[in-house]
Amino acid sequence: MTKTRYAQVGVGGRSILYSEAILQTYPGNCELVGLCDNNAGRLAERAQWARERGVEAPTYDASAFDRMIAETRPDCVVVTTKDCYHDEYVCRAMELGCDAITEKPMTIDAARCQRIINTQKRTGKKCTVTFNYRYAPAKTQVKDLLMSGLIGDILSVDFHWVLDTVHGADYFRRWHRNKQNSGGLMVHKATHHFDLVNWWLSSVPAAVFAIGHRKFYTPQQALRYGLVNRAERCVECPKSTAARSHSPKSRTPIA
Repeated sequence: MTKTRYAQVGVGGRSILYSEAILQTYPGNCELVGLCDNNAGRLAERAQWARERGVEAPTYDASAFDRMIAETRPDCVVVTTKDCYHDEYVCRAMELGCDAITEKPMTIDAARCQRIINTQKRTGKKCTVTFNYRYAPAKTQVKDLLMSGLIGDILSVDFHWVLDTVHGADYFRRWHRNKQNSGGLMVHKATHHFDLVNWWLSSVPAAVFAIGHRKFYTPQQALRYGLVNRAERCVECPKSTAARSHSPKSRTPIA
């Protein structure tokens, strides 16, 4: 059996899910042939992780993306960079003759979406966006129920998604919180929910209107909770440090 050759660009947090799928879940069908990132430390770490599993995956700096494609000859490029760079690597991969698989969202604004669509049409290559919510059993059951016609024709949808403050806070601790990186939560997070509705109904919208407001994660809210002397990242916050230093699980304050 001929294996599908994969190269991966972007080896941050969630990228390991894709590396594991290639090396551990489907090793009989997949081969990891190259890794690319702008962080040399992360590249070395992922390469060592692959080596421990019997795979020598050459590494390339982000500036050498084209060279990686030329030297490793992947069939498909997995794009797990920051959202704002998705279009850059998805389009370049297709232009160089590869299919592309990208973490959601496909990209962060209309112009970048159109660029990907135009490139896909021009090259004839395939771009897959990994909307993992579709594969959750409860979401699949809703799809089956709607497609069976059991409840009749769907004339309107009222879909609310309640995001708790524990998971919700994650999006304001890291690069996601800056719209120039993620497009904001209406893109980075709600892309799941837009996709679910479209998939459930086997339809696409003719027009879209959205309105949003940041009401909880604000400086005013922090003051209400007495969170003064806040740092750029929560792990650097004096209150976070104090809490961790008194935790029974860790007696070492975070620097």
